[in-house]
Amino acid sequence: MQRIQQLTQWLHSQFPGQPFNLTPASADASFRRYFRATFSDRTMIVMDAPPEHEDCQPFLHVARLFERAGTHVPHVYAHDLEQGFLLLSDLGNTTYLQALTPENARPLYGAATDALIQIQLASQPDELPPYDEALLLREMRLFPEWYISKHLNITLTPAQNAKLETVFARIVANNLAQPRVYVHRDYHSRNLMLTEPNPGIIDFQDAVYGPITYDLASLFKDAYIKWEEPEIIDHLIGYWQKARSAGLPVSDDFGQFYWDFEWMGAQRHIKVLGIFARLCHRDGKDGYLKDIPLVMSYLRAAAARYVDLKPLLNLLNELEPPDEAPTGYGF
Repeated sequence: MQRIQQLTQWLHSQFPGQPFNLTPASADASFRRYFRATFSDRTMIVMDAPPEHEDCQPFLHVARLFERAGTHVPHVYAHDLEQGFLLLSDLGNTTYLQALTPENARPLYGAATDALIQIQLASQPDELPPYDEALLLREMRLFPEWYISKHLNITLTPAQNAKLETVFARIVANNLAQPRVYVHRDYHSRNLMLTEPNPGIIDFQDAVYGPITYDLASLFKDAYIKWEEPEIIDHLIGYWQKARSAGLPVSDDFGQFYWDFEWMGAQRHIKVLGIFARLCHRDGKDGYLKDIPLVMSYLRAAAARYVDLKPLLNLLNELEPPDEAPTGYGF
């Protein structure tokens, strides 16, 4: 309640004499919360990011970068970093996850990849933290720590752990060999808003400078919505053609580009399985467990397809035999 009172007082100081109603807008997997301030003539979003838990500087920096790139991100009207409050433009209530249908997927994803290309074209090497070997590995090691050890309650043998580390090294080698651009790092259907113009882009404060296929893996191998592989390839070809025309450093060979996309997806899905397990077992947020089967199905499919990832598939089969393993589900 004290935070709400502080936030309300801060808003009154920004708009003296203008009454407003404050209602919850959303929350995310961090300590951040969002409120919608409704005035007589407009609505605005207020971010509540307690400074002892959240640093708002990355959000402000990435918002400027992405806004300068010409994409539709929340405009920052005011901020109080000492208290952890930001006043933002309102991108509405409707996420891509809520809006997507088989009928509108092509134009919505087309708009999403157009915006992604704008972000990638604006990339500069020293603006964002590097998505380097240390970070890529640290993310994947959430999988044995939280998914295997805490969620499955299994302790890996030294041989199993060595097998996993070998696969991790192979994945990272592929990831680091890819061209580097600005990476949103969570560019998926829950963080894209149905707005004018589409899409509104949110939750970008963890952006880094890294592999060009990462955000595509987030978008088309989405943890929250499943498309069949022919549909994914169709959308990916659309991006690849536009990216080549725009001069982005994507491979001239779509087969190689798809390979990189799949290996980047493997890194992301290993990480996400660890994060979803951590959200449940550390943070008490068990709502993400229902999304594990789809993520695991992506990972198993990639591990089955590439010989250098087969040791990972073998390990997954040891931990969760195929007839017991969670499977993905449709639209």
